[in-house]
Amino acid sequence: MTTTSRNDAGFSLIEVLVATAIMLTITGGIFAVLNPTGAIFQAQPEVVDMQQRLRIGVDTLTRDLMMAGAGAYSGSQTGSLAAFFAPVQPAVQGSDPTYDGGSFPAAYRNDAITIFYVPSTSSQTSISQRMPTVSAELKVSPETSCPNGANLCGFTEGMSVLIYDDTGSFDTMTITQVQDQAAHLQHNQQGDLSKQYDIGAKVVQYQDHVYFLDAATRQLKHYDGYHTVTPVLDEVVGLSFEYYGDPQPPVMLDGNGLKSQDVSYGPKPPALGVAKGVWPAGENCTIQVVGGVQTPRLTALGAAGTGLIKLTAAQLSGSDGGPMCPDGANSNRFSANLFRIRQVRVMLRLQTGNAALRGSLTGGADALFTVPGTGTGARLVGDQQIRFDVSPRNMNLSR
Repeated sequence: MTTTSRNDAGFSLIEVLVATAIMLTITGGIFAVLNPTGAIFQAQPEVVDMQQRLRIGVDTLTRDLMMAGAGAYSGSQTGSLAAFFAPVQPAVQGSDPTYDGGSFPAAYRNDAITIFYVPSTSSQTSISQRMPTVSAELKVSPETSCPNGANLCGFTEGMSVLIYDDTGSFDTMTITQVQDQAAHLQHNQQGDLSKQYDIGAKVVQYQDHVYFLDAATRQLKHYDGYHTVTPVLDEVVGLSFEYYGDPQPPVMLDGNGLKSQDVSYGPKPPALGVAKGVWPAGENCTIQVVGGVQTPRLTALGAAGTGLIKLTAAQLSGSDGGPMCPDGANSNRFSANLFRIRQVRVMLRLQTGNAALRGSLTGGADALFTVPGTGTGARLVGDQQIRFDVSPRNMNLSR
């Protein structure tokens, strides 16, 4: 019989140590690969959320800016609102001093904008009797284009309406009652109307959109010009508006009272020899009479045909000493240079709401984080910013 011996000895200590070292190395490598992946899974949803919020902000602002200046299309004083007053204003224009600072006219802000326009509506008429500044009753004239059976072109209780004339004056209010030949209005401006409107002043349903940055809550907010303020975007750390306009003075009427182009901008001057307001006869905030001829009161900011130029804060606010519209002590006065506006450039900057994904790189023009966070890892989510231009079509009708 053949006997076979078997070696029952186990692994040596050295072999066990080598195997353990190999296993730990492989395990560490696996975790090194998985750890950045986990950070990506945490950061990527924040990036997607920021891009979606940017998209909402761009769509919201673009939609209302494109409509800026749309005016009445029936009855008297039709056409773009830019032919009567500035439909885009770099300020918070409204009745609640909580949001407009209680200053009249409203103070200039580069992080706020007010947009006026008339939607597609049949609610358009004009007043038939002179309206006192403290009156809450408005006598109007039924328009021939009103729908059959509709009281005063469809004006209804609770509707927001705009009243304006050809002097550059405007006011907003809310209808509290509608009768066959009169609409009772509750003013939602700063108390009394800014002026005593004369027969023929236009009354239309309107939309007032005010967008501004609330730095305390880091939100882009929308204000309806009355009492309602709603958040539009969260975690907004930057918002600014720049305005570009024609270097030449706004197109007005020539010395014979004729339009020199298809569309005129700004309030119409009275006929020569006819006094109107505090301006001499034949003048308004954009027109002066020199040698019996109506000429622009605004100066040229550049040569004709050189394209749009950026308007300065002084020009937009009227602190440059330029003319203001309308004339006299009017609570809704604005710089006549606002009639130049043809394009608005918007800068919108957002951050992630997760402070652990924001670092401390906040210095310099290329700062990754406007508001520093607590993040120290390699995978951080920097602020996202976008700039875009909008040319309101109703303020570019002569171009």
